[in-house]
Amino acid sequence: MSAVTGGPVVTIPTACGPFSAQAWTDAASGVEHLTMSAPGTDNADGTPLVRMHSECLTGDVFGSYRCDCGEQLEQALGLVQEQGGTVVYLRGQEGRGIGLANKLRAYALQENGADTVEANEQLGLPVDARDYQAAAEILTALGITEIRLLSNNPVKREHLERYGITVVSMVPSEIPSRLENQHYLETKRDRLNHQLSHLEERFHQRPQEKIVQQS
Repeated sequence: MSAVTGGPVVTIPTACGPFSAQAWTDAASGVEHLTMSAPGTDNADGTPLVRMHSECLTGDVFGSYRCDCGEQLEQALGLVQEQGGTVVYLRGQEGRGIGLANKLRAYALQENGADTVEANEQLGLPVDARDYQAAAEILTALGITEIRLLSNNPVKREHLERYGITVVSMVPSEIPSRLENQHYLETKRDRLNHQLSHLEERFHQRPQEKIVQQS
């Protein structure tokens, strides 16, 4: 029996287009998650595109450049609107599962030279404490058991398949790196096995940075 229960389906209009939104409560943890789904028009084989997006307050809400989370979420909503599928927004997974306050403590250590893995270890915390059982149960409840997974993280695929979701293919979530997150992304590639082949691209600079360099 599934440990997640879904609420009513409502329409949420966004800059990317309208989505069918549904809140889900995980009985085991009490955490509430959200799905944003769209039928899409550009997917020949009919397999839905799914993004499992871990909550990142600093990136998703405040647009932090220390990570690429906010830009990945925006990209995912656009692609799901075009191709059809679901964004599963997983709350309670801030900082790869260590929480907001600990994430900021890890940032402080990173400002003194630690990378994102070392910072968690120095705090005595798991490098990645996330689990995707609730996400798999949400997808199953939606009637989705085969997906194209929008992710660079092979661990997400392993977890979903462990919980009965067939991942037909991995779709890269490639966001141009910035000066502020280049080292963070390189660490995820080199130490956490994230598939980030696009990191060889030049830094993506903000317009104001270009103006300063030209003056």
